[in-house]
Amino acid sequence: MVPNKKIAIAAAVFMILGMATVISAQEVEMIKLPAPMMTGGRPLMDCLKARQSSRDFGPEKLSPQVLSNLLWAANGINRPDSGKRTAPSAVDWQDIDIYVSMQDGLFLYLHKEHALKNILSEDVREAMGAQEFVKSVPVNLIYVSDYSKLGGDTDEDKRFYSGAHTGFISQNVYLFCASEGLATVVRGLVDREAMAKTMMLRPDQHITLSQSIGYPKN
Repeated sequence: MVPNKKIAIAAAVFMILGMATVISAQEVEMIKLPAPMMTGGRPLMDCLKARQSSRDFGPEKLSPQVLSNLLWAANGINRPDSGKRTAPSAVDWQDIDIYVSMQDGLFLYLHKEHALKNILSEDVREAMGAQEFVKSVPVNLIYVSDYSKLGGDTDEDKRFYSGAHTGFISQNVYLFCASEGLATVVRGLVDREAMAKTMMLRPDQHITLSQSIGYPKN
């Protein structure tokens, strides 16, 4: 793709996300998110009481600020001095990458930069799961384990650790959604092989789960 066309596409994405700015060719691949809001929200016990799975989503998009808060809550850096995250990880392997599938394209969450890296500029939500709502829900998170970062002697060990790490992150998302009044559901019914091709994953990258997020339908 020629540089001018890439800049035009990136500028359109910035406008859609409400973060219009002047960009250079070097910034085309990255969309900086607003700083996450780390205070406020509902009390933890209220969030636990309200936590639930829902498959009924309205069409309203998440604002850039809500998306920023969501991704930080999922697995962002909460201790800048050490780079430690909001979700635990055995031996600090940090093997889980969060991909974000929206109408505007497919993105990779970069926790250090608190930004989105553009992977695909087309809407690939329909390829992210078998349920009908997946193709129209505002946000699909895809959790991908990078086995090259994991210890353990066997693939069974790696599946165990990557599964546990995914569970920690997805529960963070559930609690954030309960606090924010969002609907969410974790999904295991996915064609991992087809998704991996669409997402252009390496052989040592393995999809663990997906999670859909949006405002309640009513």
